[in-house]
Amino acid sequence: MSSLREKVENFLYKEARLMDENRYMEWFELFADPCLYWLPANEEDYDPNKHASLFYGDRNIVNNHVIRLTEGKAFAQEPRSRMRRVVSNIEIEDGGEEISVHANFIINEIRKHEQRYHTGRTHYKLAPEGGSFKIKYKKSVLVSLDEMQENLTFLV
Repeated sequence: MSSLREKVENFLYKEARLMDENRYMEWFELFADPCLYWLPANEEDYDPNKHASLFYGDRNIVNNHVIRLTEGKAFAQEPRSRMRRVVSNIEIEDGGEEISVHANFIINEIRKHEQRYHTGRTHYKLAPEGGSFKIKYKKSVLVSLDEMQENLTFLV
C-alpha cells in the first residue's frame, strides 16, 4: 500500500503533467466543489477581495478560464505555450479530513521563440477522495509576484 507521501507526490506530479499537456478539463476535475485558486500579485498575503491578484477565483471562475483555454478563446495563448513543470520540496501536514501541502515549482515556458522561467511555491489544501485527492485550495506565489508579468494566461 502506498504511503501518504507517495500518494500526494503522485497527485502533484499528475496535476503538473495535465497542465503541461494542456489537458485543462482533466486538470479541472482535480478540484473539489467548492474550491479556491489564488495567484497573489505584489504581496504574498493580503485580502484578495480588496487587492488585485494575478488570478483569484472559485470553481466557476476556474471552470470559465479552463473553457477559454480549451476552446481556443484565450487569444493570448495563440500559439499555446509549451511548458514543463518541476515540482519539488514537497512538505505534507496530515490534518485528517484535509491535508496541507507546500511545494516549490519551476515552470519552463516557451512561446513565440521566447523562453521564460516562472518559479514559486504553492500551498494546497487537499481533501482525500476515492484513493486520491481533490484540491480545495490552491495558492501559488510567484517569486516575481511584485514584478511585471508577461502572459500568464496558462495556469500556474
